[in-house]
Amino acid sequence: MRRHTLLRTASVSTLAMMMALPVMAQDTTEPANPDERRLEVVTVSATRRDETILDVPINIAAIGGDQIEEQGFSELSEIVDYIPGISIVDQGARSGNQIVVRGLNADPIGGEEGVGNSGGGTVATYLGEIPIYIDFKLNDLERVEVLLGPQGTLYGAGTLGGAIRYIPKKPKFDEATFDARADLYQYGEADNLSTDVGFTFNQGFSDTLAVRGSIDFLNDSGFIDYPFVVRRPGVSEPDPDFTSATARAANFNPVKDANGEETVSGRIAVRWQPVSWLDGTLSYYLQNADIEGRTISSRRSTVPAGEYESGLRVLEPNERDNQLIALELIADLGFAELTSATGYAEYKEGGQRDQTDLLISLEYSYESFPTFTAFTREDQEDEFFNQEIRLVSKYESRFNWILGAFYNEFDSAAISAEFTPGYANFAGFNRPDDLEFFSANRSRLKETAVFGEVGFDITDQWQVTVGGRWYDYDLKTAASVDFPLADPAFVASTIEDVRNFAFDPTAGQAQDGTLFKVNTSYEFNDDLTLYATISEGYRIGNSNGLAACPAFDPAAPQNQCALAPGQQFGPNAADVAQFDERAYGPDQTTNYEIGVKSVLLDGRASFNGSIYLVEWDSPQVSSATVNASIPITINASGAESAGVEMSGAIQLTDAFNLRASYSHNETELTEDVPSLIRTIAPGGGFGTVFEDGLAGDRLPGSPEDQFSLFARYEMPGNFYDGQLTFNGGYSWQSDVLTRTGGRGSSLTLDSFGIANASVVYDRETWSLTGYVDNLFDEYAETGARGSVLSNQTILGSNVRAFYTNVLPPRTFGVRATYRFGAR
Repeated sequence: MRRHTLLRTASVSTLAMMMALPVMAQDTTEPANPDERRLEVVTVSATRRDETILDVPINIAAIGGDQIEEQGFSELSEIVDYIPGISIVDQGARSGNQIVVRGLNADPIGGEEGVGNSGGGTVATYLGEIPIYIDFKLNDLERVEVLLGPQGTLYGAGTLGGAIRYIPKKPKFDEATFDARADLYQYGEADNLSTDVGFTFNQGFSDTLAVRGSIDFLNDSGFIDYPFVVRRPGVSEPDPDFTSATARAANFNPVKDANGEETVSGRIAVRWQPVSWLDGTLSYYLQNADIEGRTISSRRSTVPAGEYESGLRVLEPNERDNQLIALELIADLGFAELTSATGYAEYKEGGQRDQTDLLISLEYSYESFPTFTAFTREDQEDEFFNQEIRLVSKYESRFNWILGAFYNEFDSAAISAEFTPGYANFAGFNRPDDLEFFSANRSRLKETAVFGEVGFDITDQWQVTVGGRWYDYDLKTAASVDFPLADPAFVASTIEDVRNFAFDPTAGQAQDGTLFKVNTSYEFNDDLTLYATISEGYRIGNSNGLAACPAFDPAAPQNQCALAPGQQFGPNAADVAQFDERAYGPDQTTNYEIGVKSVLLDGRASFNGSIYLVEWDSPQVSSATVNASIPITINASGAESAGVEMSGAIQLTDAFNLRASYSHNETELTEDVPSLIRTIAPGGGFGTVFEDGLAGDRLPGSPEDQFSLFARYEMPGNFYDGQLTFNGGYSWQSDVLTRTGGRGSSLTLDSFGIANASVVYDRETWSLTGYVDNLFDEYAETGARGSVLSNQTILGSNVRAFYTNVLPPRTFGVRATYRFGAR
């Protein structure tokens, strides 16, 4: 009740501001002082037509290339700190970072174990015109657009909560330029310097042919130490006397700054315009990341770790390789613009992680081996082909329309091998390679959609748009699981073997359906627009990648498998599965929104605001299998998200500019969810119990309140023949639950704020920036795995499964750019 009262209060306040704006807004067609500096307005293509961000009657934020450079943004997680209504669970480069729009998340945060390239699945991300998720480095971009609310009637890929578009700079026919850039920085907790060096060139060969390319080399030192890495897994003691320097030296090989990252990212694009009505761009993108370890703190676990120290026993390197070839063709047909976007991408990932805690906590006798240390190696390979064709009307009429078709084929294969060095010999098994567990899975998704919108100008000021989408998908899966310790003849499959697995006819799924959208807006004058939108979003279901459980056998060894509904899993007749652990179904959202966009004070200020309600049907939520507590996804009955979002900017003087944003969001389950939270039974040991989620439980993963402030001061006049600019930014978020309702003895993450500051000296051909990130050295935790219940010791083995993800400490750096050629 309290949360709904707060939301109603905030909503009334926002509506009151909206109602007052017609009085405040002024006509800027003839400004009072033409020489007075005004806000820069970004042009976007979110509605498939080039319009200013203030003219688009939907909730959209855009960060231009100049602002990306001005604030020193290098990754998406840094951008969204200054955009209301969206957040990213920043877990560092080693783990996937979940994108959460308007609180649409029911997964525990910080618990990711496997490999993958999904971004959480509630947002569609586009690189140019191609829907693909890459946590892309922000190099050589025209802008980044963030659209809140479902966008399935405008875009080929279905969107549950929103869309993010990386818009790269196109090759220019009339430029011959070369830019060099370098960044040198050091974390307050690191021993070594970090560097980021890059180059961009543009070469126009004629009025119809141009090439543009960029490449960047990031060498990040990292700042998390791994002081408890064992010298020899299965031989060295992972839990010696931690107070003895001699015992630690004999068993540990400490590694400093063990979460470093080396990433190469780049693009080469060829643009050809053979005739005036046809424009084509062929692009190749790559991003290869070699990451050393997790960005975590084990200070809450059972070992004596500090704030920036991991308690894990083995190093956890991870490699990600993304490649994309994209062909974009734009044809001016006179009555309409035809766009064809074709993409082919490959993704490969391989990594190693500490698996000791899980196996000890299963209490399958591993804990009886005094020097037990386990690790898992995983590999995944994905391929996708994507084609979108879109027609957008151009002629002058009260009617306008968009019509598109979309096809996507996605293939994935993955293997996971679990090793327990020394344990096979200790337990009497004939397994020299110590391979203890092996799983493999493959999937193939084929998806098609037809989408479009029709708009009608009822009057010069009032417009209505109706949109629809028809979709169809077919998902096929296959999975296998083996326990090689007891099978000396077992030979592990390769990725190529997995690609040839026969699909399981009982495990796939196929669905089709329709979605709709209604949008209307009223333009009071050139400076004030009110809009309202009702739109539906959709996300497909998928397999959990686990083999089906056999019939219950009390004498069976550990069994990492998936139960079917009603299947018996224990000796009692009442021990039956309550839901299907093998797969989960689709979920859907309905978004209701009212918003305002305005320009004030003769163009020197702007204010955008919205209130919304999102009804979430059959939300996909995280749970765990009964056998071995393997993380899986299930469907809950329903959830709800409601909130307000505001952003504004003001040019206080010709030299001083302020930008600010604020959002308040409340999310909760609307119905009970049996067996949602897997936790540990009280009384010691690691017996698994499940806790129900209850209606009214707040969802995890996002703060209820966020605000940001950015200030820019340009020193008037020249400063030694250049321009001197001072920048300062601050972003704050309230506390975050790590599990639904704070259940399962989970940790609630404290609120935190991060301040950044920089000074820029800019001349015509070069610039120099000195900066400090996390100015006040705030210790910020962004995710958590496990809970305080994990802090147990079994036969002398310390379980270290309770740790948190942390943001970087205070960082000092200097950036330099040099520009060659005429622009």
